[in-house]
Amino acid sequence: MGSTRLPGKVLKDIEGATMLARVVQRLSRSRLIHEVLIATTDRAADDAIVEECRRCSVQIFRGDEDDVLDRYFRASQLTKAEVVVRITSDCPLIDPGVTDKTIAAFLNPALLNPALLNLQRPAPPDYASNVVVRTYPRGLDTEVMTAQALERCWRVAKQSYERTHVTPYIYEHPGEFKILSVTGEADFSRHRWTVDTPEDLEFVRAIYARFKSRDDFREADILALLEHEPELMELNRSIMQKALREG
Repeated sequence: MGSTRLPGKVLKDIEGATMLARVVQRLSRSRLIHEVLIATTDRAADDAIVEECRRCSVQIFRGDEDDVLDRYFRASQLTKAEVVVRITSDCPLIDPGVTDKTIAAFLNPALLNPALLNLQRPAPPDYASNVVVRTYPRGLDTEVMTAQALERCWRVAKQSYERTHVTPYIYEHPGEFKILSVTGEADFSRHRWTVDTPEDLEFVRAIYARFKSRDDFREADILALLEHEPELMELNRSIMQKALREG
């Protein structure tokens, strides 16, 4: 609830449902995610998130506000997860198909390299994502990591931005981790579908309005809509992503 550029953003209404509920509902269509857990803070202001999670029947973990890495690690311990998939709650257009593609590549890297299909199945990486090499719209971000990689990151990451953003220590130290980048067939990274400002929220609300409040539309559907109505992209075109070290 303490977002600096859009306070309370995860509970903002998007055509009849909160942003958080939209993310949860879209991820419920994933074929490869076994369990969804919301990792929020122990601040009183985030009691509202707890209530929304109860309404959505989603498990919750509460931890440190600023040390998000610690919160993630302790949440993973609670679930006893062997593999952790990180999705941020400000991505109400998250595509479960894109998320599943990233998870599938993590589980079987040969899917990304046909030359490996005739070989013995390679070992999974420590970390796979579609964010290190960006080709997908910002807002479809999916990161997948082993519990061991997350624990090592939790133990050794010291910089404040490494604790705030959870995974920078992993992808900034490729010598310590086996990293896999998952990319799309075309580069759509210029698109901004995440929500960090009022302009971003206006854009996402417009997208949901065009689909009559449904939440089963996918990346390809949004791209087709934007090709037909390119003026929608003007709603948040001026918004710049905060730098990693800004928090």
